[in-house]
Amino acid sequence: MANRFSIKHQPGFTAIAATCFIVLYLPIVVLVLYAFNAATSTSEWGGFSFKWFQSAWQNTQVIDATLRSFQIGAIAALLSTIFATMAALATTRTAPYPGLTFKYAAINQPLMVPEIVTGVALLIFFSRIKIFTGYSGLGYLIAAHTAFCIPFAYLPIRARLENMDLTLERAAADLYATPWRTFRRITLPLLWPGILAGLMLAFVISLDDVVITEFVKSGGQDTLPTYMLGQIRRGITPEINAISTVFLLLSVAIVTLFFFISRKRD
Repeated sequence: MANRFSIKHQPGFTAIAATCFIVLYLPIVVLVLYAFNAATSTSEWGGFSFKWFQSAWQNTQVIDATLRSFQIGAIAALLSTIFATMAALATTRTAPYPGLTFKYAAINQPLMVPEIVTGVALLIFFSRIKIFTGYSGLGYLIAAHTAFCIPFAYLPIRARLENMDLTLERAAADLYATPWRTFRRITLPLLWPGILAGLMLAFVISLDDVVITEFVKSGGQDTLPTYMLGQIRRGITPEINAISTVFLLLSVAIVTLFFFISRKRD
């Protein structure tokens, strides 16, 4: 019997996949391993130690940058999720009409445009505002992160809305419930898992952002990623590995929680 073609069995695919996983994850494993290196240099192993985690914990610059990252990320995630929820409702709870596709493209524009282009555009735009107003606080970073995070929050919220059964909403309308009452009592409880998923995804994206933050921030406004970038330019130490390890674990925990919430259907 002649051999039949099967898409599940491709010669060499396993080797290619294994190589990709090794190239992708081996550097991360090495980074985490050397976070526990007692030696000062990252080129030699000096024994197992937690001293670099303690050093990072006692570093006031790291603490300030971390708190600033959480502050910006929390506010930007909250604002972007609110805007994304309104946009998702406006683009799903309506009959198709000319221009709807353009609105989808406009909302998702930050996903399609390279970050470096967005960063340069925001630098030019905000520099004019800074000159005109004299204000140079964290508001620019919060605004930039909010705009950049909207599509990341929008996607899971819109997906949740599209998979929701409209029967309950229609029943509420038939019982003369106002649109706001229908939203508060019916739509919002059913949409809540999607909102939480969008909120956490937006928070992670804001927390990890480097390019836009580097262009928009003023002096003394380093976030944790930009602080780490500045330290790497002076030379990598195991303290950077320790900070990266904690940052990695935090991101993995949030993304994992996002995954389980986004799967929830009840």
